[in-house]
Amino acid sequence: MNTLEVSDLSFAYGTREALRKVSFNLEPGRFAALLGPNGAGKSTLIALLTRLYDLQQGEIRVGGCSLRSAARPALRQLGVVFQQSTLDLDLSVEQNLRYHAALHGLSRRQSGLRVDAELARQALTERRRERVRELNGGHRRRVEIARALLHEPRLLLLDEASIGLDPASRLALNQHLRSLCREERISVLWTTHLLDEVQPSDDLLILHQGRLVASGQAAALSLEHGGDLGSAFTRLTTTGARQ
Repeated sequence: MNTLEVSDLSFAYGTREALRKVSFNLEPGRFAALLGPNGAGKSTLIALLTRLYDLQQGEIRVGGCSLRSAARPALRQLGVVFQQSTLDLDLSVEQNLRYHAALHGLSRRQSGLRVDAELARQALTERRRERVRELNGGHRRRVEIARALLHEPRLLLLDEASIGLDPASRLALNQHLRSLCREERISVLWTTHLLDEVQPSDDLLILHQGRLVASGQAAALSLEHGGDLGSAFTRLTTTGARQ
């Protein structure tokens, strides 16, 4: 079963069409990069996937559950890291995580076990008592990832999660997410505008003017549309070539 299935998804703000018949699947354990210039529709897609916006046309399924007709079981399989941090800066790392665990209905015992496990996985155990405002950007992102994984989702969405991080932190975050895909079979959908964050083996989705103009393995798409990712991206987002 695919972790994520998006079928004929369309969305408009009044008369302005933001997405038009977007369809793609994401398999378990895969890292998918969603690329597109400003205004391509990436933020709208994330808002629909997280149910910040209601569906207008099309279907989204997470772990086989329809976001339209079975929203709660679908959202339970989803973890999200938004571009803008939503951590409480004046709470400790552990307090932020326990509060989120409570929102997901975890018991105190379950919460303790899950918080311990995620802090260890994110190499944050020794920082659990520190206030979030005392952490650097890279460590704050790790806290957000730990929080997103507390309820053991099948799909992790990250919307421009590397914004504001230094190159070393960006690289470490990227490597860490790929290790989650390999070791935990978690699927990751990562929106970005930075081509160097995409690896040849990644699944790649390119949005342009609300349309999915290319999808497939990054290496294959690069060869098909220009020989390297930069050339392929420029060609696809300039001409609006279709799959």
